Amino acid sequence: MKKFEVAYVPIGAPTFHLESAKICFDDSISLLKSACDDVIYPEDMLLSIDALKEFLDNINPSLIVLQNITFANAAFASEVLHKFKDVPILLWTLREPVIDGGRLRLNSLTGAYSAANTIKAFREEPINYIFGAPKEEKVINHIKATINAAKVKLMMQDMTLAQVGHTPQGFGFGRALDNDMLEKFGVRLESVEARELINRAKGYSDFECEEYLADAKKRLVGFEKVPEKNISDFSRLYKAYDTFVKERNIGALCSRCWPDYFVDFGTPVCAVLSILNDLKVATSCEADAYGALSMYVGMHLSDMPVFFGDPVSMDEKENTITFWHCGMAACSLAREDSGAKIGEHCNRHIGPTCEFGCKPSKEATIFRIGRKKDGSFRFLISGGEILDKPKQFNGTSLVVRTNNSAEGIVYTTVERGYEPHFVVVYKDVLKELEILGKMLNIPVEIL
Repeated sequence: MKKFEVAYVPIGAPTFHLESAKICFDDSISLLKSACDDVIYPEDMLLSIDALKEFLDNINPSLIVLQNITFANAAFASEVLHKFKDVPILLWTLREPVIDGGRLRLNSLTGAYSAANTIKAFREEPINYIFGAPKEEKVINHIKATINAAKVKLMMQDMTLAQVGHTPQGFGFGRALDNDMLEKFGVRLESVEARELINRAKGYSDFECEEYLADAKKRLVGFEKVPEKNISDFSRLYKAYDTFVKERNIGALCSRCWPDYFVDFGTPVCAVLSILNDLKVATSCEADAYGALSMYVGMHLSDMPVFFGDPVSMDEKENTITFWHCGMAACSLAREDSGAKIGEHCNRHIGPTCEFGCKPSKEATIFRIGRKKDGSFRFLISGGEILDKPKQFNGTSLVVRTNNSAEGIVYTTVERGYEPHFVVVYKDVLKELEILGKMLNIPVEIL
């Protein structure tokens, strides 16, 4: 994968107050270096087109921070946009350092208008913009969020998402086309039949799967309640999926589950998918490709597994929404007082499936990459906290108290036709997702 680098591009004119500009230049570099290990910046402010072109000729960034260190005319932004047609840009305006009735020292804001007008002439996506001095908290937070979003965007361009089997009847919302996935997100979609993984699993001996079973017993509790044959078959599935993921360098995976694994194999795949999420392979069930992609984004913005499930209950008085799924969640999300328990599927009565409530978190983000009727994409994001609640139903669950009206979120997502699978991220990544939506030119709905 291309190395992630942030390019700081401070443009301006030598006729302004360069002493003030130099202080902002140094502070901006310090901020960027504190937010990212790999920052490319010029030795001095870029106060001419020739200096700008020389700097641009020697960089290959993943994100450009275009800052009006003073006023600069539109020709400066044009050079950046001509050189880097697809690299995300953060446009940064500096606050006037002094307002004393005297000289306008930077005139950065007027320069931002010139740059923004040019950016919109070159690009369709919304402008990612921040106004303020380098030491302001809102500026620091916005720059860090932009860097995190740009990292995930770059990672997707080198990521393969595997679709194991097709969606069950009536679950077509999870289907993806390889061209759509590649064109919009840069993600390569690889599709295989579920029987390929089933046949792999059937070909393994107990001896070949011993290490997988031993690893699973460190993550999951309650194997003594599951029939021996199902435990053995589970370990075979674990080896089959893990081997497949490593052979194909898979970053995210969506898998068919029912009815095939219950009927054709006799053992569910739920607990295997749970472990894959702990292994940092974002994995959804019911073959929901865009659910898996949503998980991948949330996982890498929070640096931990995320929850995948259906909204199944809403409490207006408590202002909560319960998210649930029938047997799959990352083992590390289980409550400490119960651990990652296993049991049998609530409808099929075959195990092992996961059976636990998830641990609480003061920060949470609800997220879904959805599709509209015309095939265009949209982001749904909403903030809240995950409450300290036990398992709500058979399967896995968590309860989110939303920042805004839970009733409003339920009504709005139903009335706007959102898919029934959502991701719950164990961190506030609202700003990162909003910025990523801009980078991908995908509308963001914040509820």
